[in-house]
Amino acid sequence: MYERFWHKMGEKSTIVISGHQSISYFSDVRNLCWFLEPEFANSVVRLHKLVGNAITEDHHIVVGTGSTQLFQAVLYALSPPNASEPMNVVSAAPFYSSYPLLTDYLKSALYKWAGDAYEFSKDGPYIELVTSPNNPDGFTREPVVRRTKGLLVHDLAYYWPQYTPISFPADHDIMLFTVSKSTGHAGIRLGKIYASIEFHIAFGKARGSRPSPIINMQGRLIIRIPILIAVIVSDEWALVKDREIAKKMINFIELNTIGVSRDSQLRAAKILQAVSESYDHVDNSKETEPFFEYGYNIMAKRWKQLRAAVNKSKLFSLPDFPPGTCTFTGRTFESQPGNFQFNL
Repeated sequence: MYERFWHKMGEKSTIVISGHQSISYFSDVRNLCWFLEPEFANSVVRLHKLVGNAITEDHHIVVGTGSTQLFQAVLYALSPPNASEPMNVVSAAPFYSSYPLLTDYLKSALYKWAGDAYEFSKDGPYIELVTSPNNPDGFTREPVVRRTKGLLVHDLAYYWPQYTPISFPADHDIMLFTVSKSTGHAGIRLGKIYASIEFHIAFGKARGSRPSPIINMQGRLIIRIPILIAVIVSDEWALVKDREIAKKMINFIELNTIGVSRDSQLRAAKILQAVSESYDHVDNSKETEPFFEYGYNIMAKRWKQLRAAVNKSKLFSLPDFPPGTCTFTGRTFESQPGNFQFNL
């Protein structure tokens, strides 16, 4: 969707990293999040101020390697370490399909998936995930359970003006954002690991399959299975009010990956900076179209085509979203989310 825009940006979104850069684990030892690149932090603050979709003052910025890691870090930070039973995690249906899988993936004794927030009736503390605009139906969401012992996590990945009118600057205790949804950069790196024959035999038995033999250039029989590893390099960031919660999230990331790739942060910083700078010359017709204007026009065109096709088929219908006036663009429009559900 965004590839054409970034082709046009050319050198404005290009970064060159020299061999002497990013050698140390540490980005900024004075920062609570010591692996957070200052350039990335500055670009995040600048973009939120430009769009007006989130308050960054009095919040700690915590960067993570993709949504999965930061999601796990939040659950880890919010769950009491010595509780008699795991913390319940809920979200209002329809919720993001990966929430249950990610919550129970590590089989942690700290937290567990407890299902639909509308049906949650247990006493005690809980974590409610509030995704707004929601994935998968695209509607604006608010907390459902609303009890005194509840802890809220707001996933605002789609709260950007190409998808929905910006109605206010969000100022929640914990807010999650991601580069991939805001700019389209969900790139990955692929690597290969070659393990021992013993490992492959055990691995094959566990999978119920056999490793295949390979003849090398010297005619020797070897058994070698490449295992592909995908590492997400598009960064996700959290805005966290409470210092102690931020510290626990940072501790989780330290233990998990010893920080976050400095190179990927520098690239993400350049991308976010290019988005902000696309609004520095909005009155100059020779300059590239501002990023969110480009994204809005693409989404508007696709939703128009989708509605026309659905209306013609008469087999199902699409939801109607309430219109709103965007404080960033001044435009009044209906949400045009990246995710939706058909009405049968």
